[in-house]
Amino acid sequence: SVLSSGINAEYGDNTRDIGMLRTFFCGGVAGAASVFGNTPLDVVKTRMQGLDRHLYKNTFHCAQMVLKHDGLKGFYKGTVPRLGRVVFDVAFVFTIYEQTMKVLDYVWKTD
Repeated sequence: SVLSSGINAEYGDNTRDIGMLRTFFCGGVAGAASVFGNTPLDVVKTRMQGLDRHLYKNTFHCAQMVLKHDGLKGFYKGTVPRLGRVVFDVAFVFTIYEQTMKVLDYVWKTD
């Protein structure tokens, strides 16, 4: 039907090119999501490796101390500089990957 073909064309067509800007944007969103998801773990890891590592018995104790002394915000210290680096890094990787795949698909026909 016309409705289902319209939906497939809009949401399920992986042959359509979304363009470099959208690819770059999607990469940036993925990078931001990874920063917000990984920063709490990175904060604990960094504290466990730092000069004050002797203050913590284990990883769980370190996380408890961050929460106790800094609150939930403490788990996101350093987020802004990391966002500035990772968002663009992942955006460029997404874009370069897609462009490379286009060139390879052009050079080697795989269908």
